[in-house]
Amino acid sequence: MTDDRLSIERSNVILYCRRWVDTANFYRDTLRMPIEFANAWLVEFRINPTSFISIADASRTSIHSVDGQGLTMTFRVADVAVVRDELLGRGAPVGSIMWRWGSLSFYVDDPEGHRLEFWGTEVDPRDLASNADTARAPAAK
Repeated sequence: MTDDRLSIERSNVILYCRRWVDTANFYRDTLRMPIEFANAWLVEFRINPTSFISIADASRTSIHSVDGQGLTMTFRVADVAVVRDELLGRGAPVGSIMWRWGSLSFYVDDPEGHRLEFWGTEVDPRDLASNADTARAPAAK
């Protein structure tokens, strides 16, 4: 049997933004993603060695902003609570930690309105009973 999958070596999501400067600053300063490339209308941020997010100035492109509609980017992290606390300390508008789809997660919106989900499975839901932020966790078995 042959493997007919595409051999993709690198991925990049481009977000076309009206609030280009604020959004680029959010990814650089709040999320602290390193800049891989930048020019007068686009900044590319490195998520990891093969995944990137670019923030483009929609006023200088032929593609319009979707104003944050219809897009959720997800990031698996080692410790959801630690990441949430770090982002909260940097002034990000973070949501509460919840148990969804078998994982702990929380959401934050970037200045353009794109929803970012940070998730991980490092905690057993039976250990969540005392944490008020996880009130929607499943009942212990």
